[in-house]
Amino acid sequence: MRTLVHLSDLHFGRTDPTVIDPLIAAVHAQRPDCVVVSGDLTQRARPEEFRQARAFLLRLPSPQVVVPGNHDVPLYRVLERALEPFGNYRRGIGDDLEPAFIDDEIAVIGINTARAMSFKGGRINRAQIDSIRARIAALPKQMTTAMTKIVVTHHPFDLPDRPGKVTWVGRAQGAAGMDQRAASGIRQNGMSSSMSSKPVADFGAGRAAAAGARGVAAGRAAGARAAGASP
Repeated sequence: MRTLVHLSDLHFGRTDPTVIDPLIAAVHAQRPDCVVVSGDLTQRARPEEFRQARAFLLRLPSPQVVVPGNHDVPLYRVLERALEPFGNYRRGIGDDLEPAFIDDEIAVIGINTARAMSFKGGRINRAQIDSIRARIAALPKQMTTAMTKIVVTHHPFDLPDRPGKVTWVGRAQGAAGMDQRAASGIRQNGMSSSMSSKPVADFGAGRAAAAGARGVAAGRAAGARAAGASP
């Protein structure tokens, strides 16, 4: 049984420094097999914010699956947003915008739903949907039958049963038939959803560094358990 820790919406540039160390300690305490960070690592996609985010990630366990969010694209720097929307992200975090972690029990696949021309919403395109299916199809069939498959995005594929307005990722219904679990950010408490009405795990975190380490949560791949921490 695998343990994942899911963090989202860290928003370096608006963080409370007093919660960083407790958050890192809480993550290590879970002894995760994989750490997932589902976007909005920064507030305004500035180089210094990415340097802070990178320093934070280096203190977390590995392996990690990290994807961008809409805040990781420059907002007001229009030329940069149009010509090199993920330039600072690539230089600060890494070139791979859609990393994955796959072993004999779980497949955790990152998908970038942030777009240069979308200020808040996100989108998944057909090539990305095909890529998810291809990665899973390339695995031995005896592995995929019992494997837990998790897609990590910043923007949600489904809406939680909670009050508040959340926009679905564009083309979400095109991905709805895949037998995967979705872990995403956006909400204050994070969210996870089943893309095939077959829930497997439930874990999420939101604004963990900006609002406090209470956002830490860990999910076991076949039955979630969560653990919070105080600043």
